[in-house]
Amino acid sequence: MVASRKYIDRIINTFSEAANANRRTASRRGNVIVISPAVADEVMVTGDLHGHRRNFNLIKKIADLDANPKRHLVLQEVCHGGPTYVENGGCMSHTMLEDVAALKVKYPERVHFILGNHELAELTDYPIQKNKQMLNLLFRLGLQQMYGDDTDEVRESFMPFLQTCPLAVKLPGKVFISHSVPEKCDERPFDKTIFSRELDLDEFWEQGDVFQLVWGRDYRLENAQAFAELVNAKMLISGHDPCVGGSNEPNDMQLILDCCSEDACYVILPTDGELSHADICGRVKKLA
Repeated sequence: MVASRKYIDRIINTFSEAANANRRTASRRGNVIVISPAVADEVMVTGDLHGHRRNFNLIKKIADLDANPKRHLVLQEVCHGGPTYVENGGCMSHTMLEDVAALKVKYPERVHFILGNHELAELTDYPIQKNKQMLNLLFRLGLQQMYGDDTDEVRESFMPFLQTCPLAVKLPGKVFISHSVPEKCDERPFDKTIFSRELDLDEFWEQGDVFQLVWGRDYRLENAQAFAELVNAKMLISGHDPCVGGSNEPNDMQLILDCCSEDACYVILPTDGELSHADICGRVKKLA
């Protein structure tokens, strides 16, 4: 059954408010959320969700933002994956994108949804294939099942929200959180000004520096060191890569978190004091 016009209008309005909340987040500096002890006691960092509703609900329960007014929550990558509509096989993960937007509206200063490659793929119509299925097409079928003739209007409404998502979150102690790390930073130039200036939409397309940021899978220590130096960081936390057991430590500067399977992990980090790689990894916990 297609959603009512009243419901559609509410979703469109939520995305508009969420985009404005992205732009107006007080701790945003350019395209990075810079969190200090003045605004947060601790930050909960999570990994890719890809439509995993159980894990999303567990994250909200553990974060318990109402009971923890000085806790921030970092979310990433919800599109493409999870349950499908019985009627046409369409992906239902658009509903989680809608829920994340609503969460940003409810907690505009404390919820931070960083840009991931699958959201970038929706923003730019960049095709992603997995298990011989076109994920963009399945996502569109899901929107069609829910919104019928108003699908294009709803889809256009979430584009500004995606385009205004921060690229990273930076914590005290020089901890830098981004969806991924560009490849070969130790061998070729990377334009770090994407973090500090207004971006044009064409910079999100393939081979642009935003694209490189969210698609990279270079886990060499040399690459991590080069990127960390560019962004003035000592420790890097990301998602993007599936992890057996929910987390991975590819080198002694990086932690990867994954929340899209039953083995999902998160970490809650204090904002006072400097944390080592061992300290951060030692705080990783299972969602279940």
